[in-house]
Amino acid sequence: MTISDLYEIYCQHPVVTTDTRDCPEGSIFFALRGTSFNGNDFALKALEAGCAYAVVDDEAVTGNNRLIHVDDVLKTLQDLATCHRRRLRIPVIQITGTNGKTTTKELLSAVLSQKYNVLYTLGNFNNHIGVPKTLLRLRPEHEIAVIETGANHPGEIRELSHITDADCGLITNVGKAHLEGFGSFEGVIRTKGELYDYLRQKESGFIFLHADNEYLRNISGDIETFTYGMPGKGYDVEGEVMAGNPFLHLRWRPAGGEWQEVETHLVGGYNLDNVLAAAAAGIRFGISPTQISQALAAYEPTNNRSELKKTERNELIIDAYNANPTSMKAALDNFRLMPANHKMAILGEMRELGDASPEEHRHVVELVGKAGCEEVWLVGDNFRPFAGTYRVFDNVEAVRKHLEDHPVSGRLILIKGSNGTRLFRLPELL
Repeated sequence: MTISDLYEIYCQHPVVTTDTRDCPEGSIFFALRGTSFNGNDFALKALEAGCAYAVVDDEAVTGNNRLIHVDDVLKTLQDLATCHRRRLRIPVIQITGTNGKTTTKELLSAVLSQKYNVLYTLGNFNNHIGVPKTLLRLRPEHEIAVIETGANHPGEIRELSHITDADCGLITNVGKAHLEGFGSFEGVIRTKGELYDYLRQKESGFIFLHADNEYLRNISGDIETFTYGMPGKGYDVEGEVMAGNPFLHLRWRPAGGEWQEVETHLVGGYNLDNVLAAAAAGIRFGISPTQISQALAAYEPTNNRSELKKTERNELIIDAYNANPTSMKAALDNFRLMPANHKMAILGEMRELGDASPEEHRHVVELVGKAGCEEVWLVGDNFRPFAGTYRVFDNVEAVRKHLEDHPVSGRLILIKGSNGTRLFRLPELL
């Protein structure tokens, strides 16, 4: 079956699923394979559960005329998504970057929603499966899409760019993350830059450029840019931090425009770049500065990213979704500047750093030592050789057990670690 033929079926059944636990009536089941499962084994079950069709790539799966056999289910899902995106032809913004891409995606979506019906990536569905599933949620009523793309090895952003076929792109930044997969910091830059490479081939492609970032400037080349950054440099959008205790308070303006002051619900001056990116997108797509500021002020993070939470006993800065050397430094630098008498840090180890892991964990311990903390808890064996007098826990369960026996109160607590350390389970005990 050709993609065009499958697309005709999809138009009649425009909901896709890859999970037999979620089979809406009339949907299409894609039998994906994983390291520990084979979706083909569940195709008939999906049809019984309500799916109209099941797309499979195992010839042994037979017995129902609603089975659609293809060579590769994942490739078919991706090709179908690209076909659908191109049929609708609405503007698509693709976002990637080492840090801040999810927050930036949500800020952009909040700003653009002031004028448009926006489709955007839910959660962190930003990989080779999540991106096509997001694109297949596009409907004729949508007027613009914001698609987040992530990567942990070379070539991945190139692949996702071809699937997304964006009109414009935004790289939030480049930093030391997934070094095990990328091989080096230079490998990170090249992979993130694959988004620029794709847009460079498009006649009307352009990028939102954080023009103060020398790495991004150096790889932007001759692409059309819409720039944002610090004041006084002639950028299309400029802004600066005014205060950050604890929430980011900033001012910004479009080139030649009036200053706009915004009090956000985001913790950390490092979020300035994310906010300015959203403002730049708003200006480029015809949203007024007042509307942009209103959207930025109203946005509240609820995803364990730069989230401030007050409990009965403590005040928490929850940044427990992800961690790498770059984001750790930003979070600890910001925490150091926050005035508080009783500060505490609970830091989870960083993953996928390869040979750089020992040095980077040692550096984090040095940074937290300058943050003015009364107490520091480190979670994970990667910290153990460098912990000195700091308490080290094997895992989050050990932390939880300790908190049950020794409650903490009266503290401003930074919680920061890779998602795999599961520090997001701690706030309920603090």
